[in-house]
Amino acid sequence: MKIILLIISLGFCSFVLTYYIRRFALENKIVSIPNARSLHVVPTPHGGGLAIVISWYLGISILFISHLIDTALYFALLSGVILTIVSLIDDLIGLKASIRLCFHFITAILAFIFLGGLRQLIIPGIEMNYIFLVYPFAIIGMVWFINLFNFMDGVDGFASLEAVTICLVLFFLSGSIINLLLLACIAGFLFWNWPKAKIFMGDVGSTQLGFIIVVLGIYFHNTYQFSILNWIMLTSPFWFDATLTLYRRWRNGEKLGEAHRKHAYQRIVRSGFSHLKVNMYLLIINVFVVIMILIYREIKFLQIPLFILTLAFFYLITRRVDKRVPFK
Repeated sequence: MKIILLIISLGFCSFVLTYYIRRFALENKIVSIPNARSLHVVPTPHGGGLAIVISWYLGISILFISHLIDTALYFALLSGVILTIVSLIDDLIGLKASIRLCFHFITAILAFIFLGGLRQLIIPGIEMNYIFLVYPFAIIGMVWFINLFNFMDGVDGFASLEAVTICLVLFFLSGSIINLLLLACIAGFLFWNWPKAKIFMGDVGSTQLGFIIVVLGIYFHNTYQFSILNWIMLTSPFWFDATLTLYRRWRNGEKLGEAHRKHAYQRIVRSGFSHLKVNMYLLIINVFVVIMILIYREIKFLQIPLFILTLAFFYLITRRVDKRVPFK
């Protein structure tokens, strides 16, 4: 009963904080001005993700004081405070990409150390050097996920909706109540961010969500509650679009640090679809992914084919989008 009360309280806290952050942003003209690379048409306050962050750290700290969260997980998540500070500064005055990236790595390395690394995957006939090969790759992957979640936060409610979906699936398959805490914190903000958004999440929210989700993925993998391979499938709607887009832009010789509107979800909006309709398509895609995960967990010999099928599904969607709005 106390946990339920805490979850409801965090959702309300996030809701109220978002309201006051929005008011403060409007009064101090902390707004995103529409430009050729954005998908909104009116100046909109940003930084609302701070409400998620404050509510979240309040919630997990209460769990820690009540001895209801693993100490290693708590301090791994607490490493994200560094990310919060850097992202908030970036939202307010802007920072060089190199400075942001440096602190992203510091945050990821600290969290990875608190988590105790990554539990070895049992792959018959394959042996890997985890310390010198897998660990560095995992940390780079964490940093990439922090950034790609930020890249995918370009449609009203889009990143929040994906995070809510991930939280629900992680809860039902791991049983960990911490996923519902995160869901509540996001839901309070999502009320204000749903199309048409009254406030944007900002880097402070999107990077933090990416960080939290990847930390939870590693933790549940290490505790045998949810395989990292399942987590990779679960988050594939975001990382596939972000990674493929980055590769295509690199191949075209574009400056990767420049803002753009070339992600598949952005081009769908540019083709005439509303933000709400794009969110509904995201829900449908996630239903497909969850079905693949459930089959994956039950029929072991289909694991690799199902993973390939999932990626092929996203590639076909991308090609369909290419026909409506060419990448170039």
